[in-house]
Amino acid sequence: MGEISNGTPEISHSKRLDYISWHEYFMATAFLAAKRSKDPVTQVGACIVSDENKIVGIGYNGMPIGCHDDHFPWGKEGHETKHLYVCHAEMNAIVNKNCTTLNKCRMYVALFPCNECAKFIIQSGIREVIYMSDKYAQKCSTIASKKMFDAAGVEYWQYTPMNRRLVIDFSEIDWNSMQQVPTSPLKDLKLQES
Repeated sequence: MGEISNGTPEISHSKRLDYISWHEYFMATAFLAAKRSKDPVTQVGACIVSDENKIVGIGYNGMPIGCHDDHFPWGKEGHETKHLYVCHAEMNAIVNKNCTTLNKCRMYVALFPCNECAKFIIQSGIREVIYMSDKYAQKCSTIASKKMFDAAGVEYWQYTPMNRRLVIDFSEIDWNSMQQVPTSPLKDLKLQES
């Protein structure tokens, strides 16, 4: 944005070109949801999207409703582990849906779904899974997931982001100094009084 000769900021009539893609937006939403997880080792988020690019469900891994985070184990060792209690991000996104059906939806998730989540995904009608990491590719649960997805016709593919980092900076957008077109009469009045 430049300046017009009278010192007023020049308003661009073209769209911004540095916006993020749909895939980046939805995967970033899954990663942001993961920030809510209390799990000390693995934080996973999931974002379900309709075929119209509308978010219809978000979830992260955590304890079930009513099971206080401080009263249940978060460890992976011993006879009572977090695996007995934690709800995975995919399941939470499905049960948190804000629509009647997930048919033809796609799910963005940080980690490739386990076999239990794959069952939920298939049963819910989700047709595509986009994931970032497949670090458990050799585990029986992941192999079973892929076998079920293949049999049920659920497509899955690994997302490679264009940007390694997306930063959310709440101070980046200065709403008070932005030029409005047309300008707000109240804002103009305040500027004249200054």
